[in-house]
Amino acid sequence: MSQPDMNELLAQAAQMQADLQKAQDEILATTVEGTAGNGLVKVTMTGGAEVKSIEIDPQVVDPEDVETLQDLVLGAFQDGHQKAGDLAQQKLGPLSQGMQGMPGM
Repeated sequence: MSQPDMNELLAQAAQMQADLQKAQDEILATTVEGTAGNGLVKVTMTGGAEVKSIEIDPQVVDPEDVETLQDLVLGAFQDGHQKAGDLAQQKLGPLSQGMQGMPGM
C-alpha cells in the first residue's frame, strides 16, 4: 500500500482551509430575518447571529399586554437564529463532508 503524497495532502488541507474561511466570511456577511406574529415583529441579524435591527408593528404595542410583545420579540429572534444556523449548515456542511474523506480526519 503506497503512502499518501504529503505535498498533495498539504495542498488539499490549504484549499479546504481557504474554502472554510470563504464560507465563514459569506455567513457573516449574509443577513437573515426572523419573524413572529405573521411579520408583526421582525429581527434582522447576520449569519453570525449578531442582531442588526428589530422592527415592531405599532399594532402589537399594548401597554396592558407587554408579555405578548416580549413573546413575539423572542419568537422572532429564535426564528432568525434558526435561519442563521441553517445558513451555516448550508455553507459549512459540504466542507465538513469533504474533510471526512481526508486521511487522518
